Amino acid sequence: MAFPKDFIWGAATASYQIEGAALQDGRGECIWTRFSHTPGKVANGDTGDVACDHYHRYPEDVALMRDLGVGAYRFSISWPRVIPAGTGALNPAGLDFYDRLVDSVCAAGITPWATLYHWDLPQALQDRGGWTNPEIVGWFAEYTDVITRRLGDRVKNWFTHNEPFCTAFLGHMMGVHAPGLTDTRATFLAVHHALIAHGEAVPVIRRNVPGAKAGIVLNPSPQLPATDHPEDVRLARRGDAMTNRLFLDAVFKGQYPTDLIEIAGQAVDGIDLGAIQKAAVKCDFLGINYYMRWILAHVPGKPEEAVNRFPPGTEFTAMDWEIYPQGLTDMLTRIHREYGPIDIYVTENGAAFDDPEPNNGVVEDPRRVAYLRGYLAAAQAAIAQGVPLKGYFVWSLLDNFEWAYGYEKRFGIIHVDFQTQKRTPKQSALFYKRLIAGQETLG
Repeated sequence: MAFPKDFIWGAATASYQIEGAALQDGRGECIWTRFSHTPGKVANGDTGDVACDHYHRYPEDVALMRDLGVGAYRFSISWPRVIPAGTGALNPAGLDFYDRLVDSVCAAGITPWATLYHWDLPQALQDRGGWTNPEIVGWFAEYTDVITRRLGDRVKNWFTHNEPFCTAFLGHMMGVHAPGLTDTRATFLAVHHALIAHGEAVPVIRRNVPGAKAGIVLNPSPQLPATDHPEDVRLARRGDAMTNRLFLDAVFKGQYPTDLIEIAGQAVDGIDLGAIQKAAVKCDFLGINYYMRWILAHVPGKPEEAVNRFPPGTEFTAMDWEIYPQGLTDMLTRIHREYGPIDIYVTENGAAFDDPEPNNGVVEDPRRVAYLRGYLAAAQAAIAQGVPLKGYFVWSLLDNFEWAYGYEKRFGIIHVDFQTQKRTPKQSALFYKRLIAGQETLG
C-alpha cells in the first residue's frame, strides 16, 4: 500500500539541541545550561552553548528542509529565550527570532509545528522548585499565552510537552537529565504538574489561535516480560504503568493507573491525585515518539531490579537500543484500540549510528536508511490496520547536542561538523527526499 496522499512528511528538532546562542540577545539561563556546565554530567564536558548554531544559521537549515521536500517542521521554543526569568518581563529579541524562523519556514512552503516545552526550563523557575512547584501550572499557561499570541497567526499546530516521562523520570528520579535530581516524590510531583499544565495550556492555545490544533507528545514503549515467570510479568506490568499508562491514562481518562499509585506508595501522599482529571482536555492529535521496546527479566533476590533480555542476533543502534520495527506497529495499534485519539503523528523516530565523516560531499549511512525503511513500513502496517496515523517526523534533521551524550551520538539525516558548522546531507536524507517525492518505495 502507499501512504495516503495527504500524509505529512516532516522533520523534527529541539531548541536547546540545535540553537546555541545560549546566553545571547537576552536569553535567560535554562536548566540544561546549568546541568551541562556541571562537571561530570555530560559526556566530554559538552554543552549546548553553540550546538548547531541554528540561532544564526536557520536560513540555511530551512533551505535544506525545502530541498528535502518536507512538508512540516516540528521545532520547539526556548522558554528562557522569550521569558528569561520564566515569568514576567519578555525578551523582544527572543520573540523576534521565532518570528523570523516561522516566517522563513512558511516562505519555504513548509508548515510549522511548534512544541512549547522540550526540556529547557528557565533556571530561574527551577530555583523556585520547577516542575515540583504547583505554581508552574500558572507559569506555563502564561508562557503559552505569550507565544501563541505572537505566533498563532502563522502556527496552527501546537504540542504542549515533549515526553513528560523524560522530564519527570530522567530529570527527577534518575538524575541523568536536568535538573539532575534523584527524588521519587519530586518525580511524581513533576509528572502531576506537567500533565495538569498541559490541560491548562490547551484552552489557552485555542483561545489565542484561530483554527488551532493542539496535543501532547508522549514516548510510549512496549514493556514485555522476558518469560512467563511471575516476577518477569510483574516487572513488565510495572514498567507499563510507569512508562505508558501513567501518561496515557491521565491524558485520555483523567486518572492515574491504580497499580501505579500502589507502586508509588508514600511518594504521592498529600498530592491531590483527583486533580489529574484536568489533564484530560480533548486534544486534536497525539504525538508519539518511538524508539525501542523493553523485554524485562527479573534479577533473583533483587525484586526491584530488572534487566533487558533481547533475543539472540538482535541488532542495536549506537544508543544500544534494539532495532525492532514491529514494536512501532504494536504500540500504534494498542493506543488506537485502548485510547482512541482522533489523529496520531509519529513526531520522532530515528537512530544514532557511528557515521563516517563526509567523503566527497557524501555521508554513507546505510544502516540508518535500512532503519527508516523498516520503521516506515511498520507505520504503513499500522495504517493498514486502521490506525489514524497522519504523519511522520524524522528525528532528527541535524546531528545535534544529544543531551547527556553530548555530541557523541548522531541522530541527524544531515551531518554537522561541529567545528566548522558545515552541513552535509547523508545518504538517509537523500533516501527520505526520494521517498517524499514518490521516487522511492519501501519494498
